[in-house]
Amino acid sequence: MIWLFVDSSSVGGIERHVATLAQALRLDGHDAQIVLLAQHGDNPWLRQLADSGLDYTILDGSMVDVVRRMREDRPLLVHTHGYKANLLGRIAARGLGIPIVSTFHAGERAPFPVNVYQLADEYTSFLGTRLCVSEAIQSSLPFGATLAKNFLIAPKSAPAADLPRRIGFVGRLSHEKAPDLFCELARRLSSTLDATWHVWGDGPMRADLERKFGEHVTFHGLVTDLAPVWASLGLLLMPSRAEGLPMAALESLAAGVPVAASAVGGLPSVVFPDRTGYLFDVGDLDSASECIFSWSKLDCDAQSVMRRECWDLVRNEFSEQRHLPAIFDSYRAAGYVTAPRTLIRAA
Repeated sequence: MIWLFVDSSSVGGIERHVATLAQALRLDGHDAQIVLLAQHGDNPWLRQLADSGLDYTILDGSMVDVVRRMREDRPLLVHTHGYKANLLGRIAARGLGIPIVSTFHAGERAPFPVNVYQLADEYTSFLGTRLCVSEAIQSSLPFGATLAKNFLIAPKSAPAADLPRRIGFVGRLSHEKAPDLFCELARRLSSTLDATWHVWGDGPMRADLERKFGEHVTFHGLVTDLAPVWASLGLLLMPSRAEGLPMAALESLAAGVPVAASAVGGLPSVVFPDRTGYLFDVGDLDSASECIFSWSKLDCDAQSVMRRECWDLVRNEFSEQRHLPAIFDSYRAAGYVTAPRTLIRAA
């Protein structure tokens, strides 16, 4: 058994990555168990996991329970995600002699006191094998890490329909994701652009944003199933101040929806101007506006070409066939003793 260990209270990029990894491991014939550190209220991710047929276990949040359950299950490897699971999982696994791999997802430093835990996570990471999802994170870690980008189990065909005149933000409504900049662009452009503006997600900035920008933006709240969202969108706008390699960007591209994004973190590795979307400097709303107007002027043929480019990128560069072998290499480097099977799922 492989433990995929995470502390989760909602649905975000880490959760979607862990679920995708669990599915890919199972497709390859491995026993992958998602283990949550604690129960945090009514977590919508648990409904997603149940609907996907993915098993999960919830611990009581204590180090004692982590050690007890790890000793009982004796997983062949523990793969942790996020600073709290990284710290506790790493200590417990090392104490029990179980191979440990930790993935670093965050491209930003959180405010105090979380930043203290992030630093502790980074400076104890030498105790295990380290993975990270973007080059920016890789360069920031004190002991280095192996690049293992986020990936998807992509649709088998590219969408053919015209891009809807809907611009969306999908993610946590927090400072680093810059939903305030998305809403400011909506306020600026609503009167001159034939498009509607939509936000899917929740977070500490939501109430203030709804109060200030409710006239220009529709706020849908947190949703557990993003498939209908991608089908309804024509452009994903990500004006982030900091990023790793966001799963939302990959999911959007896999659905044939181009991305307009600030050039931070791993976004320039997936957003190629005029091919899969548009890039602009962080906080440059004038440049972002130009990108959005360029998207709005695409004719039907250009839309079709861009949709195909988006889908092709994910299928060719961010599929499980492409990235799962590198993750298995890290498992073996950590001491995983069960030889992984060759991927047999058809491309």
